[in-house]
Amino acid sequence: MEISQDVNCTGSPASLVPPKGYVLNTNVFYTVAIWKFYFPEQSGLGECRRANWEKKIILCSRLQPGVEVSQMTFNPMNWHQLCLSSASALTIWNIERSDKNYLLNRKSVKLPAEDGTYIDETDGMFSYTGPTDTVYGPALLISSIAGLVGIEAETFKPKDDLHPLVHPTIHCWNSTNEVFVGCEEGHILLINAESLLVTVLSRFAEVPQDENIITVTPSSMLTPEEKWRQREIHSKDTSINTMAFHREGPFVSGNDGIVHSFIIEGIHYRVKDYCDVQEPVGNIIFSPDYKLLLVETIKGSIYTYTFGEEPKVKTVLDACGGNIQAIDFVTPGNKYCMSVTTLGEICIWLLENGSPVSKLNLRTEVNDMACCPSSLSVAVGTSAGYIQFLDITDIELPQVVHNVFLTRSSIQNIHYDQKGQYLITGTSDGYIFILNAKPSKSFKVLGFTEVNGDIVQMSTVYISETNLVEVMVLVKTSQSERSRLEIFFLNEATLKDSDNCCDEKGRLKNDIIDRRHYDINHPLTSAILDLQNEYLIYGYCSHVPYICTYGIPEKSSKVIVLKPEVKMQSRHFGTGILCLSSHGKWLASAAKDGILIIRDIHNLEIVAQTQCHSYQGQGIQSLVFSLDGRSILANGREDGVLVCLRWKKITESLAQEAAQHFQTFLDILKSSIAKENSALVDLRASQLSLDLASRQSAFHKWKSSVDSFSQDEYSGITDGANEQEISWLEKKNLEAVRKEVKEFGEKKRELKKGIRNLVKTIEEMLEENNLAPQIAQLEQKEFTLDVEEMKKLFVENDKEIAKLRDETEMENLAKIYLWNILKEECWDSMIVKGQGLRSFHTHLEVQNFPMKERTPEELKELETVLQLRKLEAAAFQLRKRILEVHPAVSSLGQKSYEEEEEEEEEEDEVAKRDSSSPNYLLGSLCTNFDIDVSTLKSQLELHTREEKINQIILLKDIIYNIKSTFNNEFFATFQQKKLEIARVREKNIRIQEIITDLELGEEVWQPEIEDCEKPDLVLTVEDDEIKIEKYLPPWKREKAAIAAALELEQRLLAERNNSRRRALMEMMNGVLEVKKEDILKMVVPQPSFMIYKVGEVWNEEERRQAKEYEKKVKELNEEKDKYRKSLDAELRKIQGFIQEMTQAFDETLKRLFDRKVEAEMVINQEELKITNLVFSLLLDEELSTRELGLNNFLERKQLEKKNTSKEVFMARDEVDAYRESYDNLVAEDKVIERGFKKEFAELSINHAELLYKLFKRRPRMPRHRGHVEYTTPYGNHLGPGKIKRDNLAHIMKAMDDLDAPHHMPEGLDPGVWRYFCAARRTKIENEHRVKKKATDLLEMQAFLRRRTEDDEKVQMEIENIFQELYVLQKDKSIYQVDIIVQFLLTQGQVETENFHFLLEFSDCVIVTRNLIEELNNSIRAQGQRKVTNMIENKKYHKGIFQIEWEHKKMEMEMEDLNQKAWDIQMFFFSKIHQTYLREQNYDIMVGFQISVMENTLAAIDKSHKKDVDAQKQLFKKLIKINNRQDLANYALSCTLHEELVCVSERKNICQSIGVKLTCEKISTERYEATLQQQKLIDISKEQYEQISILQAEVERLRMKTFPALIHM
Repeated sequence: MEISQDVNCTGSPASLVPPKGYVLNTNVFYTVAIWKFYFPEQSGLGECRRANWEKKIILCSRLQPGVEVSQMTFNPMNWHQLCLSSASALTIWNIERSDKNYLLNRKSVKLPAEDGTYIDETDGMFSYTGPTDTVYGPALLISSIAGLVGIEAETFKPKDDLHPLVHPTIHCWNSTNEVFVGCEEGHILLINAESLLVTVLSRFAEVPQDENIITVTPSSMLTPEEKWRQREIHSKDTSINTMAFHREGPFVSGNDGIVHSFIIEGIHYRVKDYCDVQEPVGNIIFSPDYKLLLVETIKGSIYTYTFGEEPKVKTVLDACGGNIQAIDFVTPGNKYCMSVTTLGEICIWLLENGSPVSKLNLRTEVNDMACCPSSLSVAVGTSAGYIQFLDITDIELPQVVHNVFLTRSSIQNIHYDQKGQYLITGTSDGYIFILNAKPSKSFKVLGFTEVNGDIVQMSTVYISETNLVEVMVLVKTSQSERSRLEIFFLNEATLKDSDNCCDEKGRLKNDIIDRRHYDINHPLTSAILDLQNEYLIYGYCSHVPYICTYGIPEKSSKVIVLKPEVKMQSRHFGTGILCLSSHGKWLASAAKDGILIIRDIHNLEIVAQTQCHSYQGQGIQSLVFSLDGRSILANGREDGVLVCLRWKKITESLAQEAAQHFQTFLDILKSSIAKENSALVDLRASQLSLDLASRQSAFHKWKSSVDSFSQDEYSGITDGANEQEISWLEKKNLEAVRKEVKEFGEKKRELKKGIRNLVKTIEEMLEENNLAPQIAQLEQKEFTLDVEEMKKLFVENDKEIAKLRDETEMENLAKIYLWNILKEECWDSMIVKGQGLRSFHTHLEVQNFPMKERTPEELKELETVLQLRKLEAAAFQLRKRILEVHPAVSSLGQKSYEEEEEEEEEEDEVAKRDSSSPNYLLGSLCTNFDIDVSTLKSQLELHTREEKINQIILLKDIIYNIKSTFNNEFFATFQQKKLEIARVREKNIRIQEIITDLELGEEVWQPEIEDCEKPDLVLTVEDDEIKIEKYLPPWKREKAAIAAALELEQRLLAERNNSRRRALMEMMNGVLEVKKEDILKMVVPQPSFMIYKVGEVWNEEERRQAKEYEKKVKELNEEKDKYRKSLDAELRKIQGFIQEMTQAFDETLKRLFDRKVEAEMVINQEELKITNLVFSLLLDEELSTRELGLNNFLERKQLEKKNTSKEVFMARDEVDAYRESYDNLVAEDKVIERGFKKEFAELSINHAELLYKLFKRRPRMPRHRGHVEYTTPYGNHLGPGKIKRDNLAHIMKAMDDLDAPHHMPEGLDPGVWRYFCAARRTKIENEHRVKKKATDLLEMQAFLRRRTEDDEKVQMEIENIFQELYVLQKDKSIYQVDIIVQFLLTQGQVETENFHFLLEFSDCVIVTRNLIEELNNSIRAQGQRKVTNMIENKKYHKGIFQIEWEHKKMEMEMEDLNQKAWDIQMFFFSKIHQTYLREQNYDIMVGFQISVMENTLAAIDKSHKKDVDAQKQLFKKLIKINNRQDLANYALSCTLHEELVCVSERKNICQSIGVKLTCEKISTERYEATLQQQKLIDISKEQYEQISILQAEVERLRMKTFPALIHM
């Protein structure tokens, strides 16, 4: 708690002094070094400065825009070094000094990756991508490839190369100029401040042990479950928040609440725990003597840890948990105040000095609190719906005496009226409960009312004339631009007879409380009633910074809109609150800006104001005046600070008014307070007994289940307990339901019976509906009896349908829009659509080339390039004609015109032959498509950027022409297919007739155009493609049915009126003559007698007719057979013709396919050339970017070189000037020394010499001998300036002793001695100045040397840049000349045996092939001659090689034999080997030895058993002897005790006498001799061990040096 200074108020506006100890949250960080004269400063704008603390001047500064620093520390061993850390970087700053000039140099530390690995980074401007193939250009920087040329090119990294680094959180210096850094990822770094070497310390794998760790127990007692749960929560987070260095190592702590020490061992560390404060730690600080450790938690608690043999932890301040939620003064409000946190921790504070008096932890979430004016009770509202009443009659021991469970929603507002009769509470769901505030009535719940909306604030006024309490509630409505006020009145009847004022459910009747509603057209965040005028309201507007007053009209049944009568600017920022003093004269306002303003209630003029809280902490949350008006409490919203303000000066009238009101209040409530306090004491006693029983039972339950306890289970148990308890509101509802059931039970039974009958009727109707036809069935919802609900469902259904229809329409619209875009881009813009062509009999399919129309810009570029190429060709021909002058022109004379024409024709023929022959340098087969390549430039002549761009345009035109050529061929083939299909369709008509005539039943093969051949079908949807039935409105279906019926009627009518066709069909089957095709249908009519008569009864005429009939039938059958064979032959012929025709088309399509493959090959060749040209253009651009980046980098370095040269020049001038002053000072010192004898020349020689010796004499300074142990880890390290001043002060103090008169030589005049002493002091001071000048000169020379090194470093970088530019320009010129050429090679011409191709062509030259072949022929001839000579030489040298080989072979055999002899000599031959070779039956001998060993072992076992039995017997005897000795020893011990008593008595007598016995001397001497002898024995043992070790080492070395002598 913070206690402020007094408030200054003289009737005019004045400012309140901020509270003492209150620190504003600024964005500036300070750190003070061990040297008290300097401190650095880091501002929020990224500027780092160093200032002199005493002189208050800035020594040096350095701007770092965009850098946020989280911590800044001095190096305790060297004030020239600073360490700055942020969340992403860590920098070391060196402060360099040259006389009065200071310079800050920055060194960035390269942090490791998040996993602790190191990242190798190279120079940004000289780090290449790595070795690459020179064919694809030189190695370039990634920044150059990315096109960066500015400062970003130096630090650019690709996304794949970016690695997340560690995030420093805290750091501290050690005594060896190293920095310990704690990271967010848990790593501990050790950084050398000089070399910037980063070492990641790793922790030893240790088993955690809880040894010597002190656990701090909070002052507020927690249950065992809460302690265990809190411990689990803190142990999950082990991040480091603070760090401090100690001799044992760095001390760290964090969110786990444990203070650790890291014991460093190389690159590893061990962790040692010291204390556990059981809450997150924010900072730890050592005392100056490093014997005390201060621990500050994030919550605000402070603890001290004392080092020693018995370490101790002391609680200095135990802060509350969570932010302060509510505050109030303890009645009567002039001595104590209270605060409660969100976590339920209640604190009582003493107003006099702000010290805590008592605490109580409710262990629940609290929303509001209020102190009762009529008793020493406190009401606390929780989020669980409880109101807990506290007894504070014993201010040092508050206790909960009563609980009321109102509702299951949270209690948001608690308010007492002025007389303390009513307790008014508001909940989160809009309920307002009225309780009796008197403990004597057990805080009875009187009733409730409810409002529509969230309750913002409540205010009450006691009207003494009518004994009414007016309650006003500010409600937040759903409309953000409006607010609503609800006012009701409470009379004495609600206290005396609350049951008649409420209904069965406990709701207060509106006619009793006289409820009124008022609206305000603008939102309010706070509203209060005037205590002197109950018809006046003060409101704080949220959207505009105004405080307004509103007048309440008389009673009206309608909702009235209130308008502001007075507006006054609030002078606040953000949403605010209002608070009225107890006597109603002062109005206080506060907001998010943290400013408290007190106004006069009459005119709203400012009386006083002060800055209580910070805006960064969201300002002030709540305000409260004391009853006497002398104190004001204010708590912050998020800063956790409670401020108490008091008046410093106040006018007598205002003080008297406040005091009079306070005295009147005490007189009125004095008797009531005493009565209610006695009731509180009774409640406390009863509650204590209940709590004791419940705690014992809860403790036993917890103890039995502690092993399986978890946080979730605990919360589940708590929730289950809350669910079992019934709230007051639920009880009232249940009582109302029971009463209703009892009163209307008979009517309910009748209604239930009628409902059952109705349900039965509806079920029968449903069964009948199910049996009806589907079209006549009703829907299920139509049987709903609730008409209103049915209408509601119909409306909702219509809304859903409309919504679904709108969504569908929007989706369809979006799809149509997307379809239009795709169609425009991929279809409409194509002049040639993508189309396929399939063969008739195979699966071969050929696709054409989809082509877009060229834009006017492309055509214009192409036209420009073609015109340019024509001009270049014309110029070239002109130059060729000028230069090609034949030497015989003058002698042969002028050629005729005919001869010139003949020569031109010959040149054209040669050109045509050349064009028909394959052009290998052209690089493609585009000439196969009759493409004109005369406009193309040779690949060997493309050097400039413009030429390459023009070549790309021409190549694109060639590709376009190739595609156009192929598409024309494709279109012609497609037309041919359509023609063939038409022919086949014509033939199929005849085939179908033949098949019908012959009644074969075969299917006719009818080719059709495929879907891939008709691309337009993709965008057309046929009716047969839609599988679902098309939805038609009813009127369309009726119209279609009418049209179909009309059409059928017209057709029938037409057939009925056509008598001609009807007669033709009836008489001649619809034909006028019989065709030849109908011969197969012809039948000879059979005579009728053949049907009705038998052959035996026929007459002659009938027999003749029968023979004629048979003859006609035979002839007709023969004609049918002949016609059938002719039809069959015709069918085979037509089918064969169709087969040949379609196969011919398939062959044509195959050739088209080959043409397509060839076209794609040519297009790929041209595209490859375009790709090579684009790559060369890109390479030129990258080289230019690299050159521009180097030039920009060179400019920056040159500017830096200019600055460094200027610094060197200025430093050199300063050094020269300072050296001159130093030389002058040294010369003055020498002049003083030389002038000494002249000044004392008048003295005698003895006096002069003696004075000269004294003049040279200097006082001896005391020196510390031996090792001095310091408690601080940094030793007694002082600043250099302080050491020099202390030394000079000590010297001058010692000179006082040398200047004393007793050091004056005899016979010397005292005046001369005083003059001598003054001269000697002047000499000493001058020497001190010379030393200081020399030290400063050395420092300035070191500064000059560093500036010179920086200048040389920059100069070297500039030279490297020039060298890089030279290499880059050279590479650029080389790659502009060495271009990539694409050759056209015939397959099979080049064959290689391996794949090691030559890719480096830097030394190659392209020449004509004929020259190479001629050269190869000459080389081949010379090679034949050389081969002949080589064969002859080979035969001659072969013999020499054979002899040399045999000689080498013999030498190698000799070496092998020597090696074998040496191996035989060095072979280890043991006795076992000798025995193995000497004995013939070695296995028998080994078996004999084994049997002997077995017998020996059996004998040894037998003797061992005997020895064991003997030892057991001996052991039993020794046990008996030991028992006897124990008895004897016990007797001796008793005797010894008596003897010791006698000895001690005699010893005391001897000591009193003071005579030392001779025996004691002898024993002392013997003891010392024994110790000396033991010491010598130990020394001899150590020397013996060292000699044995040395002998073993000598033996080992001898064996290593002479291994051959071991077995000899």
